[in-house]
Amino acid sequence: MIAPFLLLLLAADPAVLEKGKAEEKRSCLPCHGLRIVQVQRLSRATWERELDKMVRWGAVIKEREALMEYLVANFGDDKPAPAPPLSGDGRK
Repeated sequence: MIAPFLLLLLAADPAVLEKGKAEEKRSCLPCHGLRIVQVQRLSRATWERELDKMVRWGAVIKEREALMEYLVANFGDDKPAPAPPLSGDGRK
């Protein structure tokens, strides 16, 4: 297990976050669009359970820690809710 202060150092590293973003595309896109991931606001523990579930369902996650850091940094439960998608006529 990585110490909490080490996780903070990893999360602050733009290279780790970029690796996590690439892993999101590689491991999530084969089964569904990214919006289903990116509209969620989950705690670290809930993201862990979600990744465990996806692996049980067949997802192959090669860079799990980087993906986790990216998800928590961008879609953690402390982040604001995303804006709703625009409809075809420009209204929300």
